[in-house]
Amino acid sequence: MKNELRIFCPATIANISCGFDVLGVALDSVGDEMVIRKVSKKGIHIIKLEGQDLPMETHKNVAGVAGMAFLGESDYGGGFEIEIYKKIKAGSGIGSSAASSTGAVWGMNQLLGRPFTTLKLVEFAMEGEKLASGVAHADNVAPALFGGFTLVRSYEPLDIIPIHNPKELFATVIHPQIEIKTSDSRKILKTNITLKEGIKQWGNVGGLVAGLFTEDYDLIGRSLVDHIVEPIRSILIPGFNEVKASAIASGALGCGISGSGPSIFAFSKGEDTAEKVAQSMKNVYKKIGIDHDIHISKINVEGIRKIN
Repeated sequence: MKNELRIFCPATIANISCGFDVLGVALDSVGDEMVIRKVSKKGIHIIKLEGQDLPMETHKNVAGVAGMAFLGESDYGGGFEIEIYKKIKAGSGIGSSAASSTGAVWGMNQLLGRPFTTLKLVEFAMEGEKLASGVAHADNVAPALFGGFTLVRSYEPLDIIPIHNPKELFATVIHPQIEIKTSDSRKILKTNITLKEGIKQWGNVGGLVAGLFTEDYDLIGRSLVDHIVEPIRSILIPGFNEVKASAIASGALGCGISGSGPSIFAFSKGEDTAEKVAQSMKNVYKKIGIDHDIHISKINVEGIRKIN
């Protein structure tokens, strides 16, 4: 059995407009790389971290915390070394902490002969998310581990439902070069909603899931509406309304905030449309004068994967 793995840990879009804390999807074109290595020394040891200025201490790093949760329920008597090569910027809204958390536990599980189920790995990775945001949410870590779209049907007990991926669906994600911490963006959310708001939101979640399973792109577009979170969080993202309007005008099925922001995602039918949407989004931020990164990606149905 191998003692070392190099893996790709995908970026993810969480919430997906109407599905706050329950819906997520994995991307294929952007993600971190990690090396996980079995060692005799007990514990989790982060020995290299490149690409972002993040703590390497085990208890301060999401990969370390998730890894320790894994070891706490494992029969393995040794430890692991971890190298992290960050390609996803912290605070970007496309699952930077989830990539590290899931990569650690997935790699460890592989090296030990997969003693834990994927659902159990989600639980371990959620401990890393708790360190990052203060809340053990699963909408980023679930798609990173399962691949494709996932629905967190329940948190108590944890129940993850993989969702069908329409073959022609592409994501465009633009990241304005500002940082919004998930913990800060959660603080501004209201904790109570009206029954009327809830009914609208539940209808869209159901419609989106149905649209994904039936590959009904019009239904997907009609359902990508958030009546509760987006109106509040969007005020933190400069140019959000202009970006959203330009994306839809360019053919996007729908557009919303990726995770807690500041990244903005759009779904399109076909890569050509996704390219047009990307250009329209870029034009908005070029006019405003905000630096940005942009990603165009098919849906990653595999999730984390081994690389050479």
